[in-house]
Amino acid sequence: MPAITAADTIRILIATDSHVGYNERDHIRGDDSWKSFHEAMCLAKERDVDMVLLGGDLFHENKPSRKSMYQVMRSLRMNCLGEKPCELEILSDMSENFQGAFNHVNYEDPDINVSIPVFSIHGNHDDPSGEGHFAALDLLQVSGLVNYFGRTPESDNIQIKPVLLQKGNTKLALYGMSNVRDERLFRTFRDGKVKFFQPGTQKQDWFNLMTVHQNHHAYTETGYLPENFLPGFLDLVVWGHEHECLIDPKFNPEMNFHVMQPGSSVATSLMPGEAVAKHVAVLSVTGRDFKVEPIRLKSVRPFVMKEIVLSEDKEIKKLARKENHRTELTRHLTAIVDELIENAKDEWREVQEDEDPDEGVPKPLIRLRVEYSAPGGGSFDCENPQRFSNRFVEKVANVNDVIQFYRKKASATRKTTSGADMPEESVLAQLTIDSIRIEKLVREFLEAQNLTILPQNSFGDAVSQFVDKDDKHAMEMFVQDSLKSQVKHLMGVDQVEEDVFKAMVDQHRSELEAKFAAGELKRTRKTKVKPKPDGWNTELDGDWEEQPGALIFSDVEARNDDDDDAGPVVAPPKGRGRAAAPKKAAAPAKKTAPAKGGRGKKKVVEEESEEEEDVPMLDDDDESQLFTQPSVPTRASKKPAPRKASPAKRAPAPRGSARGRNNTAAKTQAKLDFSQPTFSQPRDPANGTTKKMHEISDDQISDDDDAFEPAPSTATFRSNRSKR
Repeated sequence: MPAITAADTIRILIATDSHVGYNERDHIRGDDSWKSFHEAMCLAKERDVDMVLLGGDLFHENKPSRKSMYQVMRSLRMNCLGEKPCELEILSDMSENFQGAFNHVNYEDPDINVSIPVFSIHGNHDDPSGEGHFAALDLLQVSGLVNYFGRTPESDNIQIKPVLLQKGNTKLALYGMSNVRDERLFRTFRDGKVKFFQPGTQKQDWFNLMTVHQNHHAYTETGYLPENFLPGFLDLVVWGHEHECLIDPKFNPEMNFHVMQPGSSVATSLMPGEAVAKHVAVLSVTGRDFKVEPIRLKSVRPFVMKEIVLSEDKEIKKLARKENHRTELTRHLTAIVDELIENAKDEWREVQEDEDPDEGVPKPLIRLRVEYSAPGGGSFDCENPQRFSNRFVEKVANVNDVIQFYRKKASATRKTTSGADMPEESVLAQLTIDSIRIEKLVREFLEAQNLTILPQNSFGDAVSQFVDKDDKHAMEMFVQDSLKSQVKHLMGVDQVEEDVFKAMVDQHRSELEAKFAAGELKRTRKTKVKPKPDGWNTELDGDWEEQPGALIFSDVEARNDDDDDAGPVVAPPKGRGRAAAPKKAAAPAKKTAPAKGGRGKKKVVEEESEEEEDVPMLDDDDESQLFTQPSVPTRASKKPAPRKASPAKRAPAPRGSARGRNNTAAKTQAKLDFSQPTFSQPRDPANGTTKKMHEISDDQISDDDDAFEPAPSTATFRSNRSKR
C-alpha cells in the first residue's frame, strides 16, 4: 500500500441537531437556531473542509416554515457552492445511496458548482411524512444543496449500504441510518433484520464512519439503541439526537470503536445537558487513523443553570417556621438569579474574540431549580414562578420560566375533583415540558388510571404524533382503530355473559398493548383523503388534507369518492315513481331564446353545476340515483305530465318531473331533477288543438338555498310576457 501523506487526509465538519426553526416566533430567541447553523457552515468554508456531515434534525419541524427553509438554503449556498473543485471521488453505486429524481451526488452534477458537499440523514423532527413520504431534506436534495442518504423505507427490514468515497489513498465508507422509532428499531436489531454491507474489495483499507439518530441512553427497556447492536467493523460512530455535547470520542472496548456525541447547536430545553458548551468538530481521516478538533460555537446564547435545596441552607431553613416570610425568601432567590446572569455574561465575554466583548451581549437563558421541601413542622411560602420570572424581563431571554419549584417525594397518586387518578404533584413538577418527552408524560398520567378499552402504550404514541409531528388525525385514528378492533373481537363471540364482558375487553386491550410493544402493531397512517373541493383556497383555508372532514374513515366513503372521481355513471332505468337526485342550481344565466324544431319541440341547453352541495342522503338502493343521466324522452314514449286542476287556472307542469307520480309520493321526500328534457306538446282533449306550454326561463329560477319553492302561477308568466 502506498504511503499516506497529508494530501490524502479527508477533513469533515461534523454537526448534529441544528433544530433550525426552534422557537422562531419568540421575539428574543427566534433567530438563535439558524444563526448557530450559519456559524457552523461558515466554519466549514473557513477551515476548508472536504465535506460536511449532519447527524439529523436539521429542522425542528418536519414542515419547516418558509423563514427556516430560506435561512438554511441561504447559508448552504453562501458557504458550500463555489468554484473550488471537490477532491472526493465517489466509488459506490449512487442510485443505491440517493433516491429521488436526482439520484447522484450533487458535486458531480454538471449544472451545479459544489465546493463542499453536505451529507445528511433525517432525524425524528424532520422525518418524512404526508403524501409522497417526502422530508424537508428532499427539497434540499432536489435543489442540489444536500445529499440526503441513510433512508429507511422499511423499518422492519433495514439494509444499510455505505457511500464509498476516496481522496488520494484514503478510503472512506460512510454509513448512515436515519431515525426509526426506538422500540421498533430495537426489535428489528433483535430479530436480525438489519443488514450492513461492506466494500467488496480491500475491506481492511476502508475507514468505516457511521452516523445514527437514536436514543443513546436506556430511557425505557427497549427505547434506545445499544452500542453493541452496531457491527464491530466500524471505526467511529457519530451519535445524533442526544443534545448533551460530548464532543471527545469515547472508546468502546467491547465493540472496538469510538463514539462521538456532538450534541445540539441550540438549547431546546432548560436542562443540565443543554447547559454544556456547544461545539462542532472537524474530523480528519488519514488512512485508518483519525483525529478530532472540537470548535466552540460563539453565536450560541449563554445558558446557566443551578439547583439549590432550601432545607440545606442554614439561614433559609429558619424561614420555614417563620410566618410571612415570602418577601425575604423571594429576595434571597432574586440575588441568586442576578448572580447567575452575571456569570452568563462573563462566559460570553470569554468566548468572544472581539475587541469590545461587552457590545452586543445577548440576554442569557437562566434556570434556577429550587427544591422547597421544608423540615418537619414548617413550610416555605414561595412566590408564583411566573410572577417571579417576570421580574427579569429586561435581563433574561426566558422571561416566563426562570425558576422551577419542585419537591422530592416518592411517586404516588391523588384524586382530582372529577374522580380521576393523577400523579403526585411532585412528579408533575419534575415532568415539565422542557424536560420530558410526551410519551413519558402520558405514561406517568396513565399509570394512575385504569383504562378499559384503549391500549395505554399506543395512546401515548398517538399523543406524541399529534404534538411532535403535527398529525391532526393521530388521536382520531387511534380511537377509531381501537374501538373497531374491540368491536370486531367481541362480535366474534356468540354469547357473552355480562360478568365476562369486561374481562374479555381487558384481555384484548392487553393483547394490543403487547403487540404494540413488540412492534407488531404498526401505527395507522391516513392513506386516503377526500378530493379537495374546487373552491378550496389553501392559502386562506389551510391544507385540505389537515381538515377534519377530509379523512376517509369507512369503505362506503371511499367507494363514494371513487365514484365521484369516475364521473357520471349511466344507470339502467328504474321503476316508475323514481326520480333523480336533485342538483343545486347554478347561478342564473342570461336568457337564451330557444331554437324551434319540428312539431313544437325545443332544444334545451343543460348546464352542469360545479358545486355539489346540499346533496340529500339516500339509501344504498338509491345510491346510483346520484349519478343517473336522465334520458331524453321521445314523442312516442313520453306522455304529458298530469296537471292538477284548479278552480280558476292551471299551473304548468314543473320541469324534470318524474313520470308515473302517484299519491304515495307526497309522503316521501321529493327528489327533483333539474335537467331539461324536451317535452311533446299536449293536446287539449276539449277541442283537439295543441296547447303551447310555457317553459320556465333561467332568469326565473332562484339560486336561493331553498330548492323546493313552489313554482309561480301561470298568471305570473302571462304578465311577464305581456311586459316583454
